[in-house]
Parts: sequence; C-alpha cells; structure tokens
Amino acid sequence: MQYFSKKRLVLPGGYFINTSKIPSAKEVNRLLANCGCDTFPIKPLSEAIQKSNFFFSIQNKLNNRLYGFVRVTSDKGLNANLWNLSAATGNNQGLFYSILLQVTLEKINREMPGCSISVQAPTSSFKSLEESGFILDPNGIRVMGYKL
Repeated sequence: MQYFSKKRLVLPGGYFINTSKIPSAKEVNRLLANCGCDTFPIKPLSEAIQKSNFFFSIQNKLNNRLYGFVRVTSDKGLNANLWNLSAATGNNQGLFYSILLQVTLEKINREMPGCSISVQAPTSSFKSLEESGFILDPNGIRVMGYKL
C-alpha cells in the first residue's frame, strides 16, 4: 500500500529539513538520548549513517542544532527500513516526527514503490507512526534487534 499524505505539514519558522549535510554521530546520539533511546558507538553509527540510502534531519537555522533525524536503508526491491527515528522533546516533538515520517514515506513511494516498511523508533513516536498508517505491535511481535 502506498502512502499518500492527507495534508501537507509545515515546520515552525526557523526550522528546515536537511538532506545534504550528514549530521555527526555525536549529534544523532545526543538526539537519541534526548528521546530515551539507546545510543551507539560513534564510529559504527557514523558508518551506518553514511551507508544509508538516504536520511532526513530537522535543524534550526539560528543554532544549526539537530532537532529530528531518520535514516533509511533498503534493498530497493522488497524492504525499506527506517532507523534512528528521533525528535527533540518539547512542544514540537510530535510535529517533527510526523514531518520526518511524511517526507520519508513520500520518498520511499517515489523511489522504492512496493517496499515493505519497518521502523526502529522510540515510544514517543508511536502516535505519529499510527497517524501515518503504521500498525504497532502486530500479532504480539515486540522487538527486532540489530547491533551496530
């Protein structure tokens, strides 16, 4: 099933989506820790980010700080995997998750149509995932783990 956004979400003033500057693993770890997620050793995380098919980050123009991140890996045939989905805690956290999911799903639909999508995500993103059409915890399956 392809994803088609119901409405275009807009970032608050001063924020932008970045797809060109790869964030440092240290920045991503800081964001993951802020969301209550596990962090990873710097070198393997940096390599994982660089070897991803693509990524999206949300940054602030004034301080250039990372406020949201997701990276995607895929075999470009059957599967697409969203990794390290994270958004800074605060009033905009849900919006940041929703925007990251929207732009990611749109790109997957364009470039990798028909792929099954799986997500590694913190509990703080569950509402946004459900609103984006994901089914949480199907058939009691709880965890898929992958060590970097």
